[in-house]
Amino acid sequence: QVQLVESGGGLVQAGGSLRLSCTASGSIYRLNGMGWFRQAPGKQRESVARIFYNGNINYVDSVKGRFTISRGAANNTIYLQMDSLKREDTAVYYCNARVATVPATVLRYDDYWGQGTQVTVSS
Repeated sequence: QVQLVESGGGLVQAGGSLRLSCTASGSIYRLNGMGWFRQAPGKQRESVARIFYNGNINYVDSVKGRFTISRGAANNTIYLQMDSLKREDTAVYYCNARVATVPATVLRYDDYWGQGTQVTVSS
C-alpha cells in the first residue's frame, strides 16, 4: 500500500503564510502526479494545486499568484507554499498521489490520500 504523510497546517492571520509538505511512501512503482485538495465545512472537496511528472502544474483560479506547489528532489515529496492567505482558504487540506503500485504493460493508477491537515486563517 501507499502512505501519505502531511505536515505544516495551523492557525495564521489573514495575509500570512504557511507551508504544507507531503511525502509518499510504500509500494510505489510509478507516480503520475501529486497534489493538494481542500474541503471547507459544508463544501465539496476541491483541487487546489497539482503537479504532474511530465512537468505540468495546475492551480484553481482562487489561489493563482498566492500559492506555489513544488516537489522535492526525490519526487515523492511535494510542498505547498501558501502566501497572502485569506479567510476563505480555511479548510482541511488533503494530499493526493496518483500511483501505480505494480508494473504492467498498461499501468493502473489509483488515488491515495493523506489524513488531512487543518489550515485556519483568522481575520
